[in-house]
Amino acid sequence: MIKSMTGFGRCEAVSETRKVTVEMKSVNHRYLDIGIKMPKKLNFFENTVRTLLKDYIQRGKIDIFVTYEDCTENQVLLKYNDVLAEEYVKYIRQMAEQFEIPLELSAACLSKYPEILVMEPQDMDEEEWRPLLEQAIRGAAEQFVETRIREGEQLRIDLLGKLDIMFRYVERIEQRSPEIVKEYRSRLAEKVQELLENTQIDENRILAETAVFADKICTDEELVRLKTHISNMKETLLQEESVGRKLDFIAQEMNREANTILSKANDMEVSEIAIDLKTDIEKVREQIQNIE
Repeated sequence: MIKSMTGFGRCEAVSETRKVTVEMKSVNHRYLDIGIKMPKKLNFFENTVRTLLKDYIQRGKIDIFVTYEDCTENQVLLKYNDVLAEEYVKYIRQMAEQFEIPLELSAACLSKYPEILVMEPQDMDEEEWRPLLEQAIRGAAEQFVETRIREGEQLRIDLLGKLDIMFRYVERIEQRSPEIVKEYRSRLAEKVQELLENTQIDENRILAETAVFADKICTDEELVRLKTHISNMKETLLQEESVGRKLDFIAQEMNREANTILSKANDMEVSEIAIDLKTDIEKVREQIQNIE
């Protein structure tokens, strides 16, 4: 099955005192580009996130958002800076003596001075958080892949329909090509007859000129290769692995053959078919850009 490169996934992993939420979304990209936004306290988990995602995703620009809630009682630690407190006391006494003012100082008053008592967040226990984080990442990634598969199936159906239409264009050109040569031979014979009037026409010369014309406008090789590319693309759309780059290469080859057919066209009907063919190939190429 093919996968789209756009997708979305979200998962919450919850324990009695903790919750981790992971959201993922993606857009087209030639390679795998992972951007992670998470609190600094979870930075220890970034490499694990990248490693886990490689099990689920091969291509695309992925944006991941990780948030957490911690309801445990020991999230912060109160620290007392006794060295700074001693400095405060020393200078307050010096000010009282210098300006001959009362020294009104208490522990409660001193504790309110900046940096005397500081609340510092506790470091996170990596081993306690890691299972919850991994659960949230995998849950979001699985949902993310499911959305990619659903959209990829719609892309596959649409592409197969376009390929069937393109195959019919090729068949129409194949059917029309012999008629072009016959019409050219007829016009050439009529023109020669007008010029020579009652003189007998050299049939061999007519045949030679017709052969030159037929060789000039012949697109048999291009049509055979184009049919092969269409069949190859259909088979590729049924493969399991990441096929976006391969499909893009096949589409480039199809476009090259269509350009050659259009350049050789010496007939209005074939020209119109070739233009329609190129238009559909371009639509296919645009669709392929969204396939992983």
